[in-house]
Amino acid sequence: MDLSLDHDAWALAQDAADPLARFRSQFHIPRHDGREMHYFVGNSLGLQPLGAATAITEELQRWAEIAVEGHFRGERPWMHYHATLREPMARVVGALPSEVVVMNSLTANLHLLMASFYRPSRERPAILIEAGAFPSDRHAVESQIRFHGFDPARDLIELEADLPNGLISLEAIERVLAEQGERIALVLWPGVQYRTGQAFDLAAITRLAKARGCTVGFDLAHAAGNLELALHDSGADFAAWCTYKYLNSGPGAVAAAFVHERHANRPELPRLAGWWGHRPETRFLMGPAFEPAPGADGWQLSNPPVLAMAPIRASLELFDAATLPALRRKSVALTGYLEALVKTHLADCIEVLTPADPAQRGAQLSLRVTGGRERGRALFEHLAARGVLGDWREPDVIRISPAPLYNRFTDVLAFARAVRDWHPA
Repeated sequence: MDLSLDHDAWALAQDAADPLARFRSQFHIPRHDGREMHYFVGNSLGLQPLGAATAITEELQRWAEIAVEGHFRGERPWMHYHATLREPMARVVGALPSEVVVMNSLTANLHLLMASFYRPSRERPAILIEAGAFPSDRHAVESQIRFHGFDPARDLIELEADLPNGLISLEAIERVLAEQGERIALVLWPGVQYRTGQAFDLAAITRLAKARGCTVGFDLAHAAGNLELALHDSGADFAAWCTYKYLNSGPGAVAAAFVHERHANRPELPRLAGWWGHRPETRFLMGPAFEPAPGADGWQLSNPPVLAMAPIRASLELFDAATLPALRRKSVALTGYLEALVKTHLADCIEVLTPADPAQRGAQLSLRVTGGRERGRALFEHLAARGVLGDWREPDVIRISPAPLYNRFTDVLAFARAVRDWHPA
């Protein structure tokens, strides 16, 4: 690896040899001053696949031409549109197709799943999350605790970091479960922590929590489409994730959910029911009794929002063509190159917060700018003015996330050069 900032031959050679290089041309790359931007914000909003507009237009055309008959006719009848996403989405997260459904938004799905899987009692009322969880998750679990008549001040357990830079060890999770596991009804944990970029071992967390009798769910907003996941094998009870980050499906895109197959045929599970969660064989008999569909489909509420789902289909086609193992290999190489450049040339102004072990991180490196918020904002604005876009997290962190479907080694080099220009050695 050539870590020089003054020569780009090595980075250009890596891009030329990249077996995934062709996928960059399948995305709209934003421009800055007439040139393609160096875009590192796929962890917040992925770029638009060229196929997204085509996928939407196809459904608009079907609506125009055959109207209501689009529910039943054509290559992808709207009645079953969510089913066309089932298998490719299951491949992305390592699940059985029957365990996955595309529906709603992330937080709405978390609430629906907690309605079934957070069943507190006087003896076991608590939910365990990480300290500094994404606010929407914290709001959701706090409101669930209150909804069931318990007190978040006592029954929301927020595990503080025990390692430098806000990181949490598996040992810390094991300790809190040993100390308070008999009180914990639900462990709701991130696949990747949004602020630090730390990735967690889902199977290990599930094993520890299940040993204490806890239900386990995961928020995979920053993990789906980023890491090679094995949701089924992890043994988790449920999970939810959005599709507008690494899955490139558009702002506010329809989210997805996972329910493990051991819950597939449990009609006794309490849930907030809706018509589309009813068994399809008897749904249109319009009977009053709710008969949940087997698998994750039984948690649906309403019929699929086809125009909003169409971009997901376009994106998942790219994931199937690229494959997660190949994307992950490139991601590890990109973040390794980024980390090496930072530590070699930029350590006097940037500190890497994300774990150095590739197994404990995805595509995102969280970078703390030394000197406090004012200097951090100055660097962030300097980068943006030069067409290098990351995203900002208060008070002094810039998150840089090279997405392997469209980012290049030369993008990473451009970031490092732009930082050096702001803070020459």
